[in-house]
Amino acid sequence: MAESTLPDEAQLRVDMAALFRIVAKQGLHEAVANHFSAAISADGRRFLMNPKWKHFSTIRASDLVLFDLDGEAPDLNKVVDPTAWAIHGQMHRLMPHARVVLHLHPPYATTIATLKDPTVLPIDQNTGRYFNRVAVDDGFSGMANSEAEGERLAGLLGDKTRLMMGNHGVMVAAETVGEAFDDMYTLERACRTLVQAYATGQPLNVLPDHVAEATARDWESIRDFSMAHFEEMKRILDSEDPSYAD
Repeated sequence: MAESTLPDEAQLRVDMAALFRIVAKQGLHEAVANHFSAAISADGRRFLMNPKWKHFSTIRASDLVLFDLDGEAPDLNKVVDPTAWAIHGQMHRLMPHARVVLHLHPPYATTIATLKDPTVLPIDQNTGRYFNRVAVDDGFSGMANSEAEGERLAGLLGDKTRLMMGNHGVMVAAETVGEAFDDMYTLERACRTLVQAYATGQPLNVLPDHVAEATARDWESIRDFSMAHFEEMKRILDSEDPSYAD
């Protein structure tokens, strides 16, 4: 991605602050944990991220911290959660094409992540979006608070943009804030549908592979849908509390 196509830092701050607020309204966050980051340089080495242990519902554009992988290491006791630095620092270092990286513990996606087989089975249109498109981490060993663990997670993501983090949560990467938001939103809804279907105790009517693949490709062809979804959510936020942009 060329430098000229990157959003300016001011706009990226506003979009990211809106994202935190929207996610909080939807109850997808985990207390004052979880973290989002967005690169402001083409090589991914300079990126914005939420400060340590600040509730998503209170984050403003000016609160986001600018990190530089070529600069002085941040104070992990004050500035940023060690797990955030371990995960996002390595994601942006090793995968500069992952412009925006979201890590959450949303209820339904995390429920699926606890299963022996955390595959998002294609049983409807939303679940079909993730057919053969989610990497799986089955090596949870505690808090992800080391650079080595961040490197491991980046390696697992590989050429995919979603990682089901077994016994942990989920990670999504995308080129834009809007696409990342819509992907996380839809993944959580897909997992809710799957959890509810499992709860019936009835056999699942899984889509044939060719139908699931066609559905996933159709989703990939409508990036403008994802962007429009985010912009609509921002408009709602603007009418309710525009302080996120400060």
